[in-house]
Amino acid sequence: MKSAYELAMERLNKSSPAVKTSAAQKKALAELDSQYAAKIAGRELALKDQAAQAAAGGEVEKMEQLAQQLVIERKKLQAELEEKKDAVRSSGGRK
Repeated sequence: MKSAYELAMERLNKSSPAVKTSAAQKKALAELDSQYAAKIAGRELALKDQAAQAAAGGEVEKMEQLAQQLVIERKKLQAELEEKKDAVRSSGGRK
């Protein structure tokens, strides 16, 4: 006897079968992950350095602005990454 979960998964696979990712797509997705991890890390380092300078100067307002900017930039880069990943998945591995 199958569980409710197994039955639901069978119905889901019938309505929208799982898409297989090719080796080329996996490689392209891994490259994108790596590139965007580096971009995010670079922005974090730069903004944290600026925040440290602001803290040393006693500029609390500027520190808060930099923290907000970091959150915004991280979200923007994550959204960009997801768009590019979706493009790779739908294009069959071509960039």
